[in-house]
Amino acid sequence: MHIETALVPAGVFTMGDAAGRSNEQPAHAVYADAFRIGLTPITNASYRSFLEATGHAPSPFWSDRRFNAPDQPAVGVNWSDAAAFCTWLSVLSGSPWRLPSEAEREKAARGGRDSARFPWGDDAGSDGGRFLQDAPRPVALSAPNGYGLFDMAYNVHEWCIDWYDARYYTVSPQANPQGPPAGTRRASRGGAWRHQIKVSRCAARSSLDPSFRYN
Repeated sequence: MHIETALVPAGVFTMGDAAGRSNEQPAHAVYADAFRIGLTPITNASYRSFLEATGHAPSPFWSDRRFNAPDQPAVGVNWSDAAAFCTWLSVLSGSPWRLPSEAEREKAARGGRDSARFPWGDDAGSDGGRFLQDAPRPVALSAPNGYGLFDMAYNVHEWCIDWYDARYYTVSPQANPQGPPAGTRRASRGGAWRHQIKVSRCAARSSLDPSFRYN
């Protein structure tokens, strides 16, 4: 199995939003080492390979026709499931794989456009991010961002490796922040199909109980 990736170059970007919610402040300069990240969210086709190879339990939605098309993003995956997938992929490929840090995920979403509110610019769209959707779309239907990445602001939430702390930006290191050492919720990023407003700003932060398996 091969997962296409894009290179996000090393460099400094502005993390957070001075005009955003309190957990996005203060906006601050962050340096991130270069890294590679998947072009799309992990699809059901890729996740099926993991399930078949390992015997890992499928998600509660695996047999639901709204969510199990091969080209849809895998859903109902909790944080430990996602980490286990990365461990399996590391062994399979011979290269290290892991979830992105919250800083890496925001840098990747910005696509090299440091000041843009969304991966494609400053406008959420003519519909303001409100449109009918009763399930996740197949991945990569819209245009990619500046790094060639798809679905960075909508469709499904994506796990980050960090624990979440709403006040972390006040103590975050300037280089390669990894989140607080402990917590009760894991950081997540991106908009979701079942939200009233489907799209999420690059700087918008969210978090989930790591045991939850949302669709």
